Amino acid sequence: MPGRKPRGGADLPRRVDGETRRRGARDAAGPTRRVRASYHPAVFLALSKVLDWVLAPLSWAILLLAGAALLRRRPRLAWTLAALAAAVLVVFSLEPVTDRLDRLVERGAVSTYRPEVVYDAVVVLGGMVDGAATRASGELELDQRVERLLRAWELVRAGKARMVLLSGGIADPQRGDVPEADRLAAKLVAWGIPTSQIVAEGTSRNTRENAIESSRIAAARGWHTLLLVTSAAHMPRALGCFRAVGLEPDALPVDRRAGDGQGEAWLPRALALSRSTDALRELAGRAVYRLAGYTR
Repeated sequence: MPGRKPRGGADLPRRVDGETRRRGARDAAGPTRRVRASYHPAVFLALSKVLDWVLAPLSWAILLLAGAALLRRRPRLAWTLAALAAAVLVVFSLEPVTDRLDRLVERGAVSTYRPEVVYDAVVVLGGMVDGAATRASGELELDQRVERLLRAWELVRAGKARMVLLSGGIADPQRGDVPEADRLAAKLVAWGIPTSQIVAEGTSRNTRENAIESSRIAAARGWHTLLLVTSAAHMPRALGCFRAVGLEPDALPVDRRAGDGQGEAWLPRALALSRSTDALRELAGRAVYRLAGYTR
């Protein structure tokens, strides 16, 4: 199977306590760090599902409309709630609002990629496979985040990285699902990357686990120079997670969505609402990760 994970090296436990040493820092093994927060995967996964719904403007509108229906005997209050529901949908569906949110979440995504360095590995975080569409078609269906994979392919083909580490499993697996990292590894092989240059890590289900598993693999393989590739909006949180487990990779943010402010439409658009939702979820995710001690 292309990109099978190495068996060597000590596994990092799902529950992270005490002092641990990681390798894979920019030019040398990272220092010993204390990871203070314990990690409970089941609780964290359940919480993330709840927050995903709660943090969507569409959910806010539904709750406001439900409140209006319950308070229909108080017409003034009911109409006020209904008007707020409409306002929420309209505001977060406007491209100027969406672009400002995108610029906010991408503001901390700074590239530290060094063209003169040949990296031991480029680490690509998952989240680019449309699972439902893939099951329906039987083929690998990728979404707009595919630039993560394309940039890694370019770097390996250009000799800028010796290996590519694909980190990404399935948060909510269905029967017959294949881990995302394995599917992406097969795609890289089809694009001409040798299996000997691919490591597929298909157990992680979120950014915290991406960092934990990448740290374990980097230590087992003796990697020192790493380049982290993920979407610009995701990069600040991802980089914080990797630093929390003792890694100091360079960063190459891709998949930027913020526009230049030209030609923005002031009519509501469904795509703008989706982008606003993604930005709000990312901002909330950063707050949750920081409170939990998963980033630094």
